[in-house]
Amino acid sequence: MKVILLENLKKIGSIGDIIDVKRGFARNFLIANSKALYASKANISQVEKIRSELTKKDNEKKKFAKEIFEKINKKTYTVKKLSTENNELYGSVKPTEISKLIEQKDKLEIKPSMIQPIKEIKSLGKFRVKIFLHSEVDAEISVNVETAENIQ
Repeated sequence: MKVILLENLKKIGSIGDIIDVKRGFARNFLIANSKALYASKANISQVEKIRSELTKKDNEKKKFAKEIFEKINKKTYTVKKLSTENNELYGSVKPTEISKLIEQKDKLEIKPSMIQPIKEIKSLGKFRVKIFLHSEVDAEISVNVETAENIQ
């Protein structure tokens, strides 16, 4: 199915590109989230007219993402979790928890869907986490997992 992109998407394309994607991806993600339109002749001409507006909005999003990048990149956040004697956690540290941690410490709202741990956080220690702020701006933080108290 052919669609026209309304915003820059990492590994997919940039504003105004006409791309061929699977039907489900187009309907359930791109069109449902207003990231694309069906590639009809009317839509193609409409996107050509508003392309500069869309680019301006994307540049504003990019600027905002860079501001957040400056505030959080290379920072370390500490999480206290219950652990066993051999330093394994009961459960794991999820993106929602990391999102709340950043909001509490830096008063920045980052969606859990933007947070991608490089390796699953299931034990004590220091872990690297990528945060995708924009299609061209990625930050990286460290999450230090410490023990809250040992359980026998």
